[in-house]
Amino acid sequence: MPVSARNRTRNRRTAAVASRGVVAAAALLCAALVTAGCADKHDDASTIIRTTTNIAGAGVVGADRDTATACPLPSAPDSGAPRSVTHTAGVTEVPADPQRIVVLTTSALDAACALGLWERVAGAVTLDGDRPQPMYLGYGVLKVPSVGPLGQPDPARIAELKPDLILGDIAPAAGGYDALSAIAPTVLIGDGTSWQSDFAAYAAGMNRSAAADTALRDYLTQARDLGPALNASQSQASILRFTPDTIEVQGTDTFAAQILSDVGVARPTAQRGPSFDITEADLATKAEGDIIYVMFDGPDGEANGKKVLRSDQFTELGAATDKRVFAVDDKIWHTTGLTAAHAILTDLRTSLNGYVTD
Repeated sequence: MPVSARNRTRNRRTAAVASRGVVAAAALLCAALVTAGCADKHDDASTIIRTTTNIAGAGVVGADRDTATACPLPSAPDSGAPRSVTHTAGVTEVPADPQRIVVLTTSALDAACALGLWERVAGAVTLDGDRPQPMYLGYGVLKVPSVGPLGQPDPARIAELKPDLILGDIAPAAGGYDALSAIAPTVLIGDGTSWQSDFAAYAAGMNRSAAADTALRDYLTQARDLGPALNASQSQASILRFTPDTIEVQGTDTFAAQILSDVGVARPTAQRGPSFDITEADLATKAEGDIIYVMFDGPDGEANGKKVLRSDQFTELGAATDKRVFAVDDKIWHTTGLTAAHAILTDLRTSLNGYVTD
């Protein structure tokens, strides 16, 4: 069960006291560091700034996200010669240092970014909505040519780009793996056991396994260091995702939940299992937490979410009363990838011990 109302009130009062002396200084610091982003790996609970922008009372996290350094400098290949990679569709000889990569999933684009190779992405599938690629990957990826919508890449468009490597998860219906491998060496990772294994598989396709191992170790170190800095074990975080017609509790099998676990954030008892759908009548028993993170599946999901967040059942929750409900980016929290994982760490730095002000 979530901590008691007494402890929730204590936590809120502690956050309020801690923030009084730092709000003005933090505002000046943000102005000075606008190009680098306000939160860095040294942030702790005492430097949390209260969230003021909100959606139906939920504080919006990451609205001013800095993406200038989301993708690091290029990493080095494992070797100077082509190598064979075993993947879900077979064995493929990949280039020693691919220069023109086509990615068929957002997680493959995320992996290219995390390894510093995004500028070598010659083509990518695109998302529905007002941006063809997720905002957290920065503005540079918007210039990457489209090879068709997510799940429906066009082999003819891919061929026109003359790639020397194609990365994806499953073969598209149009021609399948054979059509892709006839264009360029193709690595399809299949359904991995975890987002980290998926990232490692994409890295192997780009001949960057050593760089991927280092990047994953660095991430885990940051996550484990962040937990004590935020007193993460003191909070039970609920995670809800709104689709156009459902309220989904994000279980331990989801990407976001795995990142929270790496940091040491606890989950409410009802949410320590697979994901499941609930109704408004279930909110008090299945959605309550010391803090609640909400995400929206597109505009229609946001409309449904706003309706629920304004309902009596939701506003009576302890987290809502304590103003500890935060809206996060669905394209970060409901995806997979190392770059997205780092973005969630940033979100936790600026929200886990924070609260919403009107």
